[in-house]
Amino acid sequence: MIDKKKSPHLVEYPKIGGASLGYISVAEAQDDFPFEIKRVYWTYYTPNEVTRGGHAHKKLEQIIFAVSGSILFDVEDANGSRQRFELDEPHLGLYLPPFTWREIKFSHNAVLLCLASELFDEADYIRNYSEYTGLLLSTEL
Repeated sequence: MIDKKKSPHLVEYPKIGGASLGYISVAEAQDDFPFEIKRVYWTYYTPNEVTRGGHAHKKLEQIIFAVSGSILFDVEDANGSRQRFELDEPHLGLYLPPFTWREIKFSHNAVLLCLASELFDEADYIRNYSEYTGLLLSTEL
């Protein structure tokens, strides 16, 4: 069942420290995430002329960080609302609920860190935009 009340949004985690020593940001799974983290992955060396994403997930929830560089997300949620988010500070995360279509652009030095609610499952991916919009209109979900 699609929960259309959930929408993509930025999540800010505390930034502790200062310019002289550096910073640390901390999140504790039981308090700071809307799901149990089952998978962590990161992407890097993505050419800035490449657009990644081009998919949504049926079940997977994610919080994504740009731990280096900047990452631009164009997203569409289950209600058809479109938003643009730029991750350019490592203490900011982007929450992506299920049924969020995304297109992603990276700066030349970007490192994306993803905390995911599920293990990898190819069947969870929706890789065709027409299929995505069709599923949203379907009464079966």
